[in-house]
Amino acid sequence: MKKSVFLGALTVAGLAAGAAAAGTLDDVKARGTLNCGVTTGLVGFAAPDANGVWQGFDVGVCRAVAAAVLGDANAVEFVPTTGKTRFTALASGEIDMLARNTTWTFSRDVDLKFEFIGTNYYDGQGFMVPKALGVSSAKELDGATVCIQTGTTTELNLADFFRKNNISYEPVPIETSAEGQQQYLAGACDTYTTDASGLASLRAAFEKPGDHVILPEIISKEPLGPLVRHGDNEWGDTVRWTLNALIAAEEMGITSANVTEMSAKAGDSPEVNRLLGTEGNLGEMLGLDADWATKAIMAGGNYGEIFEKNIGENTPIGLARGLNAQWTDGGLLYSPPFR
Repeated sequence: MKKSVFLGALTVAGLAAGAAAAGTLDDVKARGTLNCGVTTGLVGFAAPDANGVWQGFDVGVCRAVAAAVLGDANAVEFVPTTGKTRFTALASGEIDMLARNTTWTFSRDVDLKFEFIGTNYYDGQGFMVPKALGVSSAKELDGATVCIQTGTTTELNLADFFRKNNISYEPVPIETSAEGQQQYLAGACDTYTTDASGLASLRAAFEKPGDHVILPEIISKEPLGPLVRHGDNEWGDTVRWTLNALIAAEEMGITSANVTEMSAKAGDSPEVNRLLGTEGNLGEMLGLDADWATKAIMAGGNYGEIFEKNIGENTPIGLARGLNAQWTDGGLLYSPPFR
């Protein structure tokens, strides 16, 4: 099982070396659109709505980057990718960035030659079971069949967890969330395992969500975040500081409703002024307009707005902020200073 996570590492690394030399920021500007890799469909994170328009938490990051670079949050071509195809799509240059519930790990950063530009969701792997199964702990799953996406960190985590607890399981490999949902609901597996946020998303789409239970165990650390290719530092800085701008905006009280007014004239906070481009030259340092961050925030709001709209407690997904709260509220969210 371990081979699948590292499958094609050398090929991907070789592709990355060639693609990174191109200068993605210039390519995106010349093309006039951002090619953003997303999941094949995970409601709340990235999925087309009834009109075919992509919506979701990860989609919000793509749109913010497009707004910062191109001045248009809709100038995005969304490219659906699976657990297996996502890294080849990024390494080959088919996509400019990947924003697809992808875990920051050593091997992906170092061996596959990618650059994780930050964490936009702190997660952990969990298990979902039908309530009728009568299971209250993952440690009671000895001999269970487990639906699991191939080419993901969940494969290794699953093997480690069952080995540590001296219990056995039978994997049921799946390619996409839609396939996993279908197999799980059809009874092809006793339990579905993936990031806890993904389980919440899947369960919310069920006809009877209350018939399914997410077990209490969180068996891993899954810092999820956008990534770009190694060696393309200018582009990496652009994506990194756009995400940081969304996080910092929430801390500073800058929202989609007040950002236009706040950016019209310099206020009392020097850091707010620098972020919104009313003083200093941060935009110029990135090769962007002075109001790049203002445009990013206008695209869909600050980090908190994007979270609450797509996956927050008042949505069907129903996720609490938890670790994803601002550091001032007991969470882990923290942007480096804009100075």
